[in-house]
Amino acid sequence: MIKLQVIGNLGKDCVVNSVNGKNVINFSVAHTEKFRDAQGNQKDRTIWVECAYWTDRTAIAPYLKKGTQVYAEGQPDIRTYTTQDGRNGASLSLRVSSVQLLGSRSEGDNGGSQGYNSAPAYNNSNNYNNAQPVAAAPSAGDYGDAADDLPF
Repeated sequence: MIKLQVIGNLGKDCVVNSVNGKNVINFSVAHTEKFRDAQGNQKDRTIWVECAYWTDRTAIAPYLKKGTQVYAEGQPDIRTYTTQDGRNGASLSLRVSSVQLLGSRSEGDNGGSQGYNSAPAYNNSNNYNNAQPVAAAPSAGDYGDAADDLPF
């Protein structure tokens, strides 16, 4: 089995569909990589991954909004197609087995600050129809002054 892990921002709000009686949440994740070309010019390359999250638990859908940073993992799929002008194209898609919200921009945030809100994470535990919440890791503030008690 091949597993693909993606961290990026949603390009638009998710869409919840019902296909043959099963729910699927569709969303697009983008990752932009900055690099320098051979002449030393700064360039950006954005990779888009189309995600399909087959689940009966759609409680995460309201949180999957444009600009939200997510972590998604699952099985990759390359889809090939022919464009209207006859050229061949390809797209990367992902059958999501788990998704975790990493944050989103706060209302009124202009993108310059780290104004993020967190939300729950879900996974399917190898079963695409029974998503389960994933516990969030404790933040550094949850440990208090425990570092002062270390013997070294």
